[in-house]
Amino acid sequence: MVHAATTADETDRRFMAAALRLSRKHAGLTATNPAVGTLIVRDDGNGPVIVGRGVTAVGGRPHAEAEALAEAGELARGATAYVTLEPCAHHGRTPPCANALVTAGIARVVGAASDPDPRVSGKGYAILRRAGVAVTERVLAEEAADQLAGYLIRSIKKRPQVTLKLALSLDGMIGRPGEGQIAITGAISRRQVHLMRSQADAIVVGIRTALADDPELTVRLAGLEGRSPTRLVLDRSARLDPASKLARTAEAVPVLLAIDGEADAGRRAELEAQGVKFLATDTYEGRIALPEMLEDLAAQGMMNVMVEGGAATARAFLEDDMVDRLVIFQGPVHLGADGIASPVDRNHMPTGFRLVREARFGDDLYAEWTRNF
Repeated sequence: MVHAATTADETDRRFMAAALRLSRKHAGLTATNPAVGTLIVRDDGNGPVIVGRGVTAVGGRPHAEAEALAEAGELARGATAYVTLEPCAHHGRTPPCANALVTAGIARVVGAASDPDPRVSGKGYAILRRAGVAVTERVLAEEAADQLAGYLIRSIKKRPQVTLKLALSLDGMIGRPGEGQIAITGAISRRQVHLMRSQADAIVVGIRTALADDPELTVRLAGLEGRSPTRLVLDRSARLDPASKLARTAEAVPVLLAIDGEADAGRRAELEAQGVKFLATDTYEGRIALPEMLEDLAAQGMMNVMVEGGAATARAFLEDDMVDRLVIFQGPVHLGADGIASPVDRNHMPTGFRLVREARFGDDLYAEWTRNF
């Protein structure tokens, strides 16, 4: 015999999983707001039916709840709303989403992740309960928090989530000195990296990688070309070559150089004329102060930063304890003892990281680790 409570739990999980999938539609496109998904579900005796769908709009407004309620119309009255993040509770020009759900006659709200923003935390659910709306919290909360990690980390730590991506050979190398870019992984893995880029606010590389590899760091997947993030180069002295791919494409896709007060004025003016922008940074022990730089990026609204290279830059982020997510693509090639060793590998992870995903892309192995925030 199946208990009714068990069936209800399974139904909640099923619809919340669908809301989480929906929220990914606008991942990386919602400006300073998180990409949230909302489903309005009603059951008139013949089983639950989705009558409204919403995802945070491109640019961050309207919110997912408003979009779903608009689609549901009068069918929202007496229905259940599945929301991947606690409904907002603060007033602007428009009423909070929690109040909008009450006004629409929603009978029950099922939430996933809690919102740490002090304007919202617990207050959205309190508005609903005071109005007599039944509330169930933390359904697929871990899955939602993983998906919303950029927003949550920015709210809690006042900096973006940092994902360190590495491509390793079988013998734990990320390249060879003086040889520029080396194909370590295959085409499928490279497409996965482009997909990751499309959901980031910025891609970070060190100046040595920018000079040696002359990378584009754009999204080159059909249909997603317009989702290339800001390219950020850690370049204290403004050494980026004006003839580089980054500088030549700065008008089309933003390029930001993290510099200090000693940056060459002439080179800076030349790059600025090409559309390159600059981020003034502090230095500490001869390199850019990463915690302060990340705080400045968060102040610009960035939630997800992806670090792509090279070894010195990866090591700096790890040493400063600024990495939240580690992603390793491992190809089938050997680079030999003269290669550039990776600062981490599957058998040498920093303390506190746990394996959350594994996959195979063609001949390559993929693994992802996160840590609590």
